[in-house]
Amino acid sequence: MSLELPEPIARYFTADLDPNPQVMADCFSDRAIVRDENNIHTGRDEIRQWKVDYSKKYTAQSTPVSVAQDRGRMVVTCHVEGDFPGSPIDLRFFFRVEGGLISELEITV
Repeated sequence: MSLELPEPIARYFTADLDPNPQVMADCFSDRAIVRDENNIHTGRDEIRQWKVDYSKKYTAQSTPVSVAQDRGRMVVTCHVEGDFPGSPIDLRFFFRVEGGLISELEITV
C-alpha cells in the first residue's frame, strides 16, 4: 500500500534512509523541535546530531502504514523494523509543517 504524504513528510522518510545527516536536518526549519526517546532536540544542528547518534546505535526501516490528522498535526503510523530492542514495532510520528518545512516532530509508541 502506498500512502500519499505531504511533500515535507515524504522527504523526511526519504532522508531517514540517507547516510548524510545534513539531508535529514534540511527537512526541518531553523527552530524545529524533535521529541524522541524522552529527549528534545532543537534546531537543525541538534537534529543533525540526533540523526548521527541514532544511526550509530541502530539500523531501522520505517514503512508508513496510515496517515491521519490530530489537533493540527499530521500523524503517520509506521511499521519500524531494525536492530533495536523491541523490533519490530509500530510507532507514531506526529508532524507539524510550516512553510514547507517540518517545525515539529514527536515520535511515540
